[in-house]
Amino acid sequence: MAILKSHYPLEELAALWKSADTVELSATTQEKIRSAAQWLPQYLQQAEAPVYGVNTGFGSLQNVRVPDSELRDLQYNLLITHAAGFGPLMDSDLVRLMLLLKVLNISHGHSAVRLEVVDRLLWFYNHGYTPVVHSQGSLGASGDLAPLAEMCLPLLGQGLLHHSSEGTQPADVVLKAHGLHALVLEPKEALALINGTQFMLAHAVQVYHSAQAILKQTTQVAAISADVYLCRREPFFPQLHAVRPHKGQVAVAAQMLELLKGSPLEALPRPAVQDPYSFRCIPQVHGASVDALNYCFGVWETELNSVTDNPIVFEEDNLILSGGNFHGQPLALTLDYAAMALAELASISERRIYLLISGQRGLPPFLSPNPGTDSGYMIAQYSAAAAVSQNKQLCTPASVDSIVSSNGQEDHVSMGANAAIKCLQVLANVKQVLATEFLCAAQAASFRDVAVFASGQSLLQALSLPQDAHFHDPMWVLEERAAKVLFG
Repeated sequence: MAILKSHYPLEELAALWKSADTVELSATTQEKIRSAAQWLPQYLQQAEAPVYGVNTGFGSLQNVRVPDSELRDLQYNLLITHAAGFGPLMDSDLVRLMLLLKVLNISHGHSAVRLEVVDRLLWFYNHGYTPVVHSQGSLGASGDLAPLAEMCLPLLGQGLLHHSSEGTQPADVVLKAHGLHALVLEPKEALALINGTQFMLAHAVQVYHSAQAILKQTTQVAAISADVYLCRREPFFPQLHAVRPHKGQVAVAAQMLELLKGSPLEALPRPAVQDPYSFRCIPQVHGASVDALNYCFGVWETELNSVTDNPIVFEEDNLILSGGNFHGQPLALTLDYAAMALAELASISERRIYLLISGQRGLPPFLSPNPGTDSGYMIAQYSAAAAVSQNKQLCTPASVDSIVSSNGQEDHVSMGANAAIKCLQVLANVKQVLATEFLCAAQAASFRDVAVFASGQSLLQALSLPQDAHFHDPMWVLEERAAKVLFG
């Protein structure tokens, strides 16, 4: 059991999500949530002006005053009408993360959502019931409206819930089986639930989690390739990087030198005065991606610990402010940036694959033990090239786009949800390309008479290619094996 904290480093939140821990609220957090929810009705009684979304319509219907007798209907109808997503369904684990992020957002005590509602969201999370949510429908502006509405439908006994051992069932069936009743939402609650950036942010946390493994392994794989391709060590010398001291560049160069230190292959003569850019510029290219991703991670951590619904209540100031904290622009820009930074790691990796199979530096064409009869890794490079080209298409930024919605009231949107979806696809492609490079580097190593550096050798042993360098499995089986060794 983990007690939900008021502030999380990105790494710690990702670890909590990936753990099997259930989550509960501290007494302090419960009191903050309870106090804000109790304060709102008192404020409404003495407020003269209407409060957006609490006793008015939504979007361009903001000036339509809703009678007190219909305020509960307003919240019910909001979830029902906004649950308008379509397309592929989200991965259940990602929806589980959205639940956690929504609870974290409300726990700051600025949303005026009753503790009963938060407890129900936590019940879904802790008992492994994840709402069925479509992946398309958010503009990334007035919150991730459609996916968050679908996520919250089971609070009303509507929608579907998925469980790993029970399958997918109607939410009312699940609630009845556990002796639970559907909730009736009070003023502002549905609005607080669907206004927010939790769909985009969940994708960002997933990118962060997966990118850690990529950043760990990409330099390792590049070092194996450089070793078996008999590359020079001078491009990684610290003097070179001290005069252009970008943090990521300096770190990657140092990692390359440390990895290659003591390799038996270092004693072999170097065939070129200078190596191609895909080897020589590993610190500069990988390092720039490292720096870019670290910037993105910082933005995502700020978002993680922010309040992003609307309007936001400030009980201590006797104030409700309607603004735009739900706008996804910070996430949209950085998800686009992260996609580009990740895509470059695959782009340069594919060029190293191309060189490894090119029949140069004493390696056979296509790394085949019998070129002609056996095509070796010819088509593995094709697949990597296809993934890299798809990444180029996916890296067209979503954040420079916008579309007018809600009769012009919501006239600039972030498109951060689209940025989030395509960033995950880019990330998946990067993993496959790096796995293919690892596979080619391992095959190349089998043609050298001496072993590569120590940690590279341990990776090659984990991959366990046949000693005779002949192919006994379809190529995709080897690619999947390589991906599993690298990324689990």
